[in-house]
Amino acid sequence: MHFDKIKNKGQAQLFDRPWMEALTKTHPAVIFSIYLPVISAMLYYGHAYLGIPVLTELGWFAGGALFWSFFEYLMHRYLFHMIVESKRAERFVYTMHGVHHEYPRDTERLFMPPVPSLVIATVLFFLFRLILGNAAFAFFPGFMAGYLAYGSMHYAIHAFAPPKYLKALWRNHHLHHYKEPEKGFGVSSVIWDHVFGTMTKKEAVRKTA
Repeated sequence: MHFDKIKNKGQAQLFDRPWMEALTKTHPAVIFSIYLPVISAMLYYGHAYLGIPVLTELGWFAGGALFWSFFEYLMHRYLFHMIVESKRAERFVYTMHGVHHEYPRDTERLFMPPVPSLVIATVLFFLFRLILGNAAFAFFPGFMAGYLAYGSMHYAIHAFAPPKYLKALWRNHHLHHYKEPEKGFGVSSVIWDHVFGTMTKKEAVRKTA
């Protein structure tokens, strides 16, 4: 995903209708206000009403968070950066993720907006429920906690200077945006970039240090 000029100021207009344009934007506080209660309620329901032991819940929760990091990598690499040919498909990919690469510092488009986010989350929960049964009430909260951690990290990377202990993650994602869009697909973790050989080049990392 390449652009002749990456714009570090301003914001793209995706739709002519104001109400549709508004649906493409959000603030982290909105997303946290939606999902933190969902996470808490599911964990409580799983323990209090389904009888899932606390340690078992913690195990499934951790598994869900780990699975999120894998899901994040796959989505970013194969869906957000998929190669398309038709104009309609190009428009879809641009609206979904390309706009973020053209305007990487647009803080209103760093989290997925509530409407598509809720639709996708609902589908995923029922899929996990079908596969895992009652364990989904602990696995899904871990998965969504991973999403919140990812979203927070992504927001911070584009909005703030990095703390020393997370500088490598900041640098890796900036290299993905400005030098190597075909590498560095992990945001909250680079574990899967190491596993699948898509880490940004060490030479490029040293040049930006």
